[in-house]
Amino acid sequence: MSDSQPSSAHPTSFSKDKIKVLLLENIHESAKEMFAADGFQVEMLSTALGEDELKAKLASVHVLGIRSKTQVSAAALADAKRLLALGCFCIGTNQVDLQAAKLHGVPVFNAPFSNTRSVAEMMIAEIIMLARQLGDRSREVHAGKWRKVASNCHEVRGKTVGIIGYGHIGRQVGVLAEMIGLRVLFYDRTTKLPMGNNRCCASLAELLAEADFVTLHVPATRETHEMIGAAELAQMKRGSYLLNASRGTVVQIPPLTAALKSGHLAGAAVDVYPEEPESNVDNFKSELQNLPNVVLTPHVGGSTGEAQAAIGREVATSLLKFINAGSTTGAVNFPQIEMPHLPGTHRILNVHRNVPGVLRDVNHIVSDRDANIQGQMLATDADIGYLIMDLDQDVSDEVHAAIGKLRTNIRTRILY
Repeated sequence: MSDSQPSSAHPTSFSKDKIKVLLLENIHESAKEMFAADGFQVEMLSTALGEDELKAKLASVHVLGIRSKTQVSAAALADAKRLLALGCFCIGTNQVDLQAAKLHGVPVFNAPFSNTRSVAEMMIAEIIMLARQLGDRSREVHAGKWRKVASNCHEVRGKTVGIIGYGHIGRQVGVLAEMIGLRVLFYDRTTKLPMGNNRCCASLAELLAEADFVTLHVPATRETHEMIGAAELAQMKRGSYLLNASRGTVVQIPPLTAALKSGHLAGAAVDVYPEEPESNVDNFKSELQNLPNVVLTPHVGGSTGEAQAAIGREVATSLLKFINAGSTTGAVNFPQIEMPHLPGTHRILNVHRNVPGVLRDVNHIVSDRDANIQGQMLATDADIGYLIMDLDQDVSDEVHAAIGKLRTNIRTRILY
């Protein structure tokens, strides 16, 4: 395998045992085991890294794995000459400058599926906790207080849950909610196929007005930033409940606090916050603390052994398929290609600026050497093109070097 940068420097071949993988933030051992089994060097750190520390590490790292705390900025990527791919061992990717990564030829992979069940189960548990005020009763007994009450405590059967964001987690919440007798509404900006008897709402306002429990499962985008504020909370039914396990920037905390204190909302469950510590601390502060019937958890929706092990395997699988075969299926910032590697060939992987004539120039390079292209696929977006090409072994090094010298080149690799 070799790797060419935009410069005309001679490409350096290296074997798998020289590929360095850096895994941060206590990524599950399942990922390390997969990389190690493939012969890669693996370093694991339990914490996130600041920008300066990350820049220093990335000078020699080929694969970076992070969770939600490490911020991968354009500045951190600027000198990461060896970095081939980046894995977010979580659902969200907003902690990475995806555009900067793409323009450096670095695909970013995440885990959109593996913690779905864990988050959905927590949502169902918290719906029941809120309906029965179990968080308050538990705190009281821990404090030696015996308060056996039934006032404002209800079964959830027959109530309505409204799901905002009907992706993998939202749909799983809907399936589980129906199993325990809840009526399910959902709202999503894009058309989604309903599961079971889940019903789509035409607008967010319709969902907020009908739901007894509102659960949030949306990504952090400009459209979802602070999407639940005073106006939206006012549209919710009096005595209803809000649950947020999506992103901390989706809900405005001051109006939520006010709605709880006024009694307009009967309770809330919050797992994510606008600002979260980078590691475990003993002095976390939130306006929501010490309010009645409010369940606060430290971003643990996907924190089960099963979910973390599955996430480790899911993202490691995507990264290994890219390093070993050039597959970008599942990348969140890259044109997506997956092509079987033809036996008896060498594979060239080229990331280039998406301007006219690149494929013509590449094919000229091949034809000038009387080489035979046995397989070729190109995919593009507005900024880059990604080319996979299998060709004769006897000319592959020459072709690889020549493609790496094209003015449009961002990164070129060869797989032997």
